[in-house]
Amino acid sequence: MSKDTTTAPRYWTQPRYWPTYLAITAMRASAWLPWRCKLALGRLIGLAAWRFAGRRRHITETNIRLCFPELDPAAQARLVKQSFLANGIGIFETATGWCRDPEHLRHRVTFKGQEHMAKVQAEGKGALIIGIHFSTLDLGGALHSLFFPADVVYRPHDNPVFERFMTRARNGIFGTAIDRHDLRGVVRRIKAGHHVWYSPDQDFGRDASVFAPFFGVEAASIKLTAKIAKMTGAPVMPLIFHRNPDNRTYSLEYLPALDNFPSGDEVADAARINAVIEAAIRRHPEQYLWMHRRFKTRPRGEAKIY
Repeated sequence: MSKDTTTAPRYWTQPRYWPTYLAITAMRASAWLPWRCKLALGRLIGLAAWRFAGRRRHITETNIRLCFPELDPAAQARLVKQSFLANGIGIFETATGWCRDPEHLRHRVTFKGQEHMAKVQAEGKGALIIGIHFSTLDLGGALHSLFFPADVVYRPHDNPVFERFMTRARNGIFGTAIDRHDLRGVVRRIKAGHHVWYSPDQDFGRDASVFAPFFGVEAASIKLTAKIAKMTGAPVMPLIFHRNPDNRTYSLEYLPALDNFPSGDEVADAARINAVIEAAIRRHPEQYLWMHRRFKTRPRGEAKIY
């Protein structure tokens, strides 16, 4: 579960954490900038990262080349650049989601498929919400909170100052922020009727995964989604969210709960989750977090991709 910060050390007395405090102050201030400023600054940061973050650019280029072989090299290069720009804007979207009341953005949100979650609520069940690592991830969580309550599974940050800031922010959006290693906490909350937001679209290593296709490439795909669904009997609800082409409004959409899930076949279940995520990404591929080494873990005997 989320950490108790009431007895946290006084990190502000340690110079090595001063840059973190400065970054947090900048995030809080940026959340109040006019919308056009956020977009412009986000694009500038994204452009700078595209030009100078060579390692992340290589990862992004590799992922997009593997996942979109139907695109010619020029189109792949455009998508790489667009992805950096979108994720630059995502920094300001995250700051807005963490540091401001989401109510001020209600007029910017269209939410489809609410009836699917309303049905689950009417039955008194807790649901496992499948989120996706778009650049809009944390703002999407804030916007979702305007309509439905949910807890969130997250990865604790290595920097204790930023971890405390991030956890407090997410606890303000979600009911409870749950450490990704706390399986019992996830199961307990779902069984108590809470909805838990969980993003299974990253590489967590060989031990936690099976290999299943993702954009036609064998990818280490986490087994935990099916395990949680089996342990709790919870419906698995895919949630899609993205920034619209006008760059001023957002769309959220619940898809119907997955039927006959889990099936008992770990590979088939992982492939099904991957297919749902892939379909969502294809709607707005530039907004996905392609900087992540999604294909880091390879089947035994295969060469490293990155």
